[in-house]
Amino acid sequence: QVHLAESGGGSVMAGGSLRLSCVRSGDTYSRGCMGWFRQAPGKEREYVVIIDSDGHTKYTDPVKGRFTVSKDNAKNILSLEMRSLKPEDSSLYYCAAGPFFNGGCSTEVFTFPYWGQGTQVTVSS
Repeated sequence: QVHLAESGGGSVMAGGSLRLSCVRSGDTYSRGCMGWFRQAPGKEREYVVIIDSDGHTKYTDPVKGRFTVSKDNAKNILSLEMRSLKPEDSSLYYCAAGPFFNGGCSTEVFTFPYWGQGTQVTVSS
């Protein structure tokens, strides 16, 4: 069993920055996929960035160049540095973990069986 706990959300003005962290405990076997997803009210959960155990990343287009994911395997911490935040980035952000799917990491929600409780990010204009 994997337990994920996010922290670091908050309220910022547009153009500001936030850093989210996700601590992984339980089964910390490092092979597989992790990612950050977000869900705004009335919208479906969407991926923000996926990172595999080799460090390969895939970012959704709206955050490319502004968000950076990093993983500390020794401390089992997944981080998301968010810069130049926009009001449309406002969402509940979730950390997720899961095994490889069809030999790699998918961006689909259903391929991630483990989720944190979420941390709220609010960006004001």
